[in-house]
Amino acid sequence: MSQDCFVVEKVQVSSIHAAPPPVSEYPDTCAQTAVKDIAFGSLAGMIGKVFEYPFDTVKVRLQSQPDELPLRYRGPIDCLVQGLKQDGLLGMYRGISSPLIGAAAENSCLFFSYNLAQTFSRRNFYPDLEKTDPLPLAALVICGGASGSFASFILTPIELIKCKMQVQSVCTDAAKIHNGTWALIGEVYRAYGLRGLWKGQTGTFVRETGGSASWFGTYEYVSSAIRRRKSKHTLSSWEMMFSGAAAGVSYNLILFPADSIKSRMQTQAIGQVNESPKGFWEVGMGIYRAGGATALYRGCGITCFRSAPSSAIIFLCYEKLKDWF
Repeated sequence: MSQDCFVVEKVQVSSIHAAPPPVSEYPDTCAQTAVKDIAFGSLAGMIGKVFEYPFDTVKVRLQSQPDELPLRYRGPIDCLVQGLKQDGLLGMYRGISSPLIGAAAENSCLFFSYNLAQTFSRRNFYPDLEKTDPLPLAALVICGGASGSFASFILTPIELIKCKMQVQSVCTDAAKIHNGTWALIGEVYRAYGLRGLWKGQTGTFVRETGGSASWFGTYEYVSSAIRRRKSKHTLSSWEMMFSGAAAGVSYNLILFPADSIKSRMQTQAIGQVNESPKGFWEVGMGIYRAGGATALYRGCGITCFRSAPSSAIIFLCYEKLKDWF
């Protein structure tokens, strides 16, 4: 089997401009690298999700406040306090089973398809590049966007269920209490068919494509800058976490309005009589007309606040697992 896959995997989170570390005498096969990407990405994503989930619940509740009613929350702190008073800490983790699966699926898809896109780019667009030389930053950004596009199709149904579970106790549009994840999936399927599980796909696609390009691109750029500054090939744990934190903020900040529109679409009531589902642009314009541009960024602050440590944890876990195994 070709060892191109192995080489790409070894340098994809290495410095973009500095020389990469020596290649192992016994490189992994492409199949072994793919299995590691999926396994390590899944575990790292689940660990990060457990940390960030209460803050994600706050974000979704802020984004899902109806335009026609007075705002229920004065801001993220007020939303968090009200949520803890009403539901307790465990209530802030309502619906986490679906996001845990989603975090595992998303991150395994992201890291796997990111490395796959690099292999494709290296073979088709940079055939003269040495195997030990990393791809240019622009190529890595494009590979990151491609990985996000692929992951969005897996992520949308999981996020649909997650969002509905998170707001069912506070949002009038989703006031019905669902008896677990599977009961909610069945209700969505009966109302809209299989296609209904991909409601909000446009928003997820836009967010994941642009966000993942920024996520991987920022991590690569920051980690490369640290290596150049310190003239070394490897990063310490704190340096990995700093690069990951910067990546997490850039991921959420760059296309946050698309996430707001997606959350609003996915928290609408199921099967309302005489009401056809609204599309991505229609929902977006409705939010803008009701609250202006600031309404599209509702919850952005707490999202960036929780995404920095969460992304730092994800990259640290992924990198360390690769070093250990």
